[in-house]
Amino acid sequence: MDGIVGVDGGWVRGREEDAVWEFLGVPYARAPAGPLRWRPPLRPEPWSGVRDAVEPGPIAPQAADGPAFPGDPVEQSEDCLHLSIWTPAPDSSRRPVLVWVHGGGFASGTAGSVLYRGRRLAAEGDVVVVNVNYRLGALGFLAHRALAPDGGVAANWALLDQVFALRWVRDHIAAFGGDPSKVTVFGESAGAMCVSTLLAAPSARGLFAGAVVQSGPPYTHTPRRAEEAAEAFVHELGMAEVTRDALEKVPADDLVSALTALGRAAPRPGELPQPLQPVADGVTVPNTPFEAIARGAASGVATIVGTNRDEITFFTLSDPSAKEMDLAGLEKRIAFSVPSVPAAQVVERYHDALTARGEPARPLDIWTAAGSDAVFRWPSLRLAAALRMHEPRTFVYLFAWGSPAFGGALGATHALEIPFVFGTYAARGVAPLVLGEARGDKAARDEVEALSAAMRASWVTFARSQDPSTPLVGGWPPWDADRRQTMVFGPTPSVQDAPRDPELGVWEAAFPLPGAGEPG
Repeated sequence: MDGIVGVDGGWVRGREEDAVWEFLGVPYARAPAGPLRWRPPLRPEPWSGVRDAVEPGPIAPQAADGPAFPGDPVEQSEDCLHLSIWTPAPDSSRRPVLVWVHGGGFASGTAGSVLYRGRRLAAEGDVVVVNVNYRLGALGFLAHRALAPDGGVAANWALLDQVFALRWVRDHIAAFGGDPSKVTVFGESAGAMCVSTLLAAPSARGLFAGAVVQSGPPYTHTPRRAEEAAEAFVHELGMAEVTRDALEKVPADDLVSALTALGRAAPRPGELPQPLQPVADGVTVPNTPFEAIARGAASGVATIVGTNRDEITFFTLSDPSAKEMDLAGLEKRIAFSVPSVPAAQVVERYHDALTARGEPARPLDIWTAAGSDAVFRWPSLRLAAALRMHEPRTFVYLFAWGSPAFGGALGATHALEIPFVFGTYAARGVAPLVLGEARGDKAARDEVEALSAAMRASWVTFARSQDPSTPLVGGWPPWDADRRQTMVFGPTPSVQDAPRDPELGVWEAAFPLPGAGEPG
């Protein structure tokens, strides 16, 4: 086997290592630069000869002081629409396909990170793994009617990239040993928010049979809010108004700097801190994802939805004000984050629930639990409920394994499940976050490997059968709004009904589950 495969644009040559073939940095679309900025993606320019696909390719323009982990790619370019593939063999086998959409707050990250390398999943699970780069920051999420003077698409460039990549997978993955009818798209944080939004996008319909949403309920701007953000953005660039001609000429580095400056401003009450994000634009995303999914937009797509117990510690670990927060500060923080729910009621409910479980209930502990639930868990359960109205193959997890790093201050933090899913927990720069000071402790490593093996098996089995039950986790029943059966990924995975549920009532009163009590 020579590892040469024909794709849209020409021929690519991969390399084999340890019984896995990798094809890195394969273009799936043309460089969206100059007049192609803020336009839907186009087929890649053809190349002559055979292109070596052995490097991940440039990352999308973004603010970066260096790689997140040793070995991550650092070169930036608007010519970033590449994907990478790991496969047991580029043959005629019809293997399940897992397509990864990376996170990074809609403004940073790369599919080429060592954290996301698909080699282990491909080798152990006999699957094909595809990691997708897409436009980030203003180039991926700026939205304004002035960007479409002809009345066409004016938003969601990153989502259009992801749909284009999924179409590429549909058309090409068979040559890499994959089955285009068994594609599961999965992502985390902003990547999962994109995935959960794609569940509601008509253009993505039929491109994937399964989805895994890791800490990423669908947050979208309204067109009006998106235009306000765009106008604030061009103000940072020194422009009086949004004009396509002017924006096409701005260096990418200046676009990144302007977005960084815009991001320093405090978000509006009840909003995410990311000023640019997907938009319910009436075209790519016809209405809010919750509304569309509750009406059946994602019927026929089996989905796993999950969050981590202590998501918010990822953001508060380096925040001195959070550590020093008193009760008044806690109530102020909650009132700002979720203004529609009485902050005192939230504090009381979480204090009582934490105390009843014998857990610490200091202001920071309450904020960790309440903030994690308000921003991630409850919206994710609402997504699961909307999915369940039309698709019984809806599964929910809660990742509850606590990192020993920083004296245990991270707990089961945001993104901690990723190295367990990919089996990359021992990679340089990743191991300290997962194992802390116990990196040389065999018992600690064995515990991490056991949990990682369980999660890898469930993700792979789900991609193959749309059911994540395995011998390692046992039966994983579908979720429903009454029992709320949840796979809890702690040191020993187990199914629990409504885990850590008493405090969630404070959110349910304000944001009810769609379809609660109705048959799935």
